[in-house]
Amino acid sequence: MDVKEIYDAKERLKGHIKETPVVYAPNLGDDVYLKVEVLQDTGSFKLRGAFNKIATLTEEEAEKGVIACSAGNHAQGVAKSATERGIESIICMPYHAPLSKVAATRNYGAQVVLVKDSFDDAAAYADKLSKEEGYTFIAPFDDEKVIAGQGTVGLEILDKLPDVDIIVVPIGGGGLISGIALAAKSINPDIKIIGVQTKISPGMYESVKEGKIVTVKGGSTIADGIAVKTPGNITYEMTKELVDDIVLVTEGEISSAILTLLEQNKIITEGAAASTVAALMYKKFNHRGKKVCCVLSGGNIDVTRVSKVIEKGLYKTNRRMELRVKLNDAPGELTNLTKLLEKEGANIVQIGQHIDVVSDTIDSMIVNVVVDTRNLDHQNALITMLNENFYVFKVKYNNPQF
Repeated sequence: MDVKEIYDAKERLKGHIKETPVVYAPNLGDDVYLKVEVLQDTGSFKLRGAFNKIATLTEEEAEKGVIACSAGNHAQGVAKSATERGIESIICMPYHAPLSKVAATRNYGAQVVLVKDSFDDAAAYADKLSKEEGYTFIAPFDDEKVIAGQGTVGLEILDKLPDVDIIVVPIGGGGLISGIALAAKSINPDIKIIGVQTKISPGMYESVKEGKIVTVKGGSTIADGIAVKTPGNITYEMTKELVDDIVLVTEGEISSAILTLLEQNKIITEGAAASTVAALMYKKFNHRGKKVCCVLSGGNIDVTRVSKVIEKGLYKTNRRMELRVKLNDAPGELTNLTKLLEKEGANIVQIGQHIDVVSDTIDSMIVNVVVDTRNLDHQNALITMLNENFYVFKVKYNNPQF
């Protein structure tokens, strides 16, 4: 693929997308910047590739309409781009897709077809309709025009940060990182491109490691936008050639990054986008003395998941802990415990008790208490206090056997 495709896409996209900002994030490091693609129209970088592909369709292809399969961001990008050009669009979405994303896709002008069971079933149905009705299939990542559109993110980063050393990019199917890597390295071959995937769905990571395209099992993840089991043929080859390293992050690390971006940077991100900041925060690659730009690829997080993300993030950052304490079943025992916690400045957010059915003694109970804490030192102080007062207890989430 020639980098000229990306420059052509840049011209094509003028007036149709936002040139999103690059902002300084000193809370994340001395020389760390964020490419805030969450502010893109439709809330995701996906609009770039979808628009570029649809803008290059022939009149005959446009007349027949387009079809795509997506559970969210790609769907909205295709729908908006097709409507803007006056083209009919059909989007096949899995039946379990969040209602907010289904509604948003319809609002952009697409005809949404909900397909029962899995994403793979929706993809198969989209392929079937494409062949039967003659619709042009708009691939989510494995298409040079789509990759070129995504690559304009790289051009914008280099325009704002010409001396950037490392660009960190989330990887799903590989379209975004392939385009950014080609654009950035055409300007400065010494720039390092770091890809990020989840440990739950490391399709590109395993493929590069094995030296061939492989399919991973995958599973439920906060970063559903990069939960791609099998990378593309084009994107695999480009990633293998142009990407310097791929690192993996956990669900807890992503949750922590989402919480940090929300609290400290005032930016709402989806899990896929926050994976780049998670990789930075948890030192998955060496960035000492380097100027780093993390790509925040999208902000379309389902509101029903926000509370789960915050909860996991609070535990991961030592801002919340759950204690399981054994007490005598006698008046004043629970009050004594809560007063000690109060004295140490721990805010009780949840408390419950039940009979200790496994104890040899008859008069004992178990109290589960969830407290908000300031940091790890504060949690250690609570543990010291409980030990000094001879409580029998365990920190629930620090012991997988508990």
